[in-house]
Amino acid sequence: MDGAILVISEADGPMPQTKEHILLAKQVGVPNMVVFLNKQDQVDDEELLQLVELEVRDLLSSYEFPGDEVPMVSGSALLALEALMANPKIKRGENQWVDKIYDLMDEVDNYIPIPQRQTDLPFLLAIEDVFSITGRGTVATGRVERGTVKVGDTVDIVGLGETRSTTVTGVEMFQKILDEDVFISIFIQKTKSFWNQFQTHPLFFKMFMIKNIC
Repeated sequence: MDGAILVISEADGPMPQTKEHILLAKQVGVPNMVVFLNKQDQVDDEELLQLVELEVRDLLSSYEFPGDEVPMVSGSALLALEALMANPKIKRGENQWVDKIYDLMDEVDNYIPIPQRQTDLPFLLAIEDVFSITGRGTVATGRVERGTVKVGDTVDIVGLGETRSTTVTGVEMFQKILDEDVFISIFIQKTKSFWNQFQTHPLFFKMFMIKNIC
């Protein structure tokens, strides 16, 4: 994970689960974080908004994040969503709440460095989940550790059991069909009996990988 957006209610301030999320981010090695202070529309007191920001910065610092440097953007996700639902073609500068989301994404782009990917190495993906879609077949999801993959590639499924070869029939990211990418769902051809066995053995599930056939 290259970065995270921490969402905190400006009306309530940091909650117990906020600390848990920050701790988890630190434990899994999230290197960068941007904060979105939500529900700004529910708070009229400017001093209260400043106090919440100070509290969040102190909390981040206590978990060894650079609290004084972490970008923070105030806004209202609900009002931004309502504005976009009313006018899906709304542009930047036409609604203050939508502009706040643009500002948030600007901070993400500016603060979180573009990661260096090992796209020149053979493809390798750690399988995180497997499920079936009617009419499409079996889908394996996960994060690509290195390389790239595209429709038509032949790959191996390797792990504790017998290595199986299969063909990539589709590549998708967040419900968007792609030619190739690096964080994906992969549609693959494989016998139903194989995947039934795969899904009923948690140890196999955790240790299976998909890689290019060299």
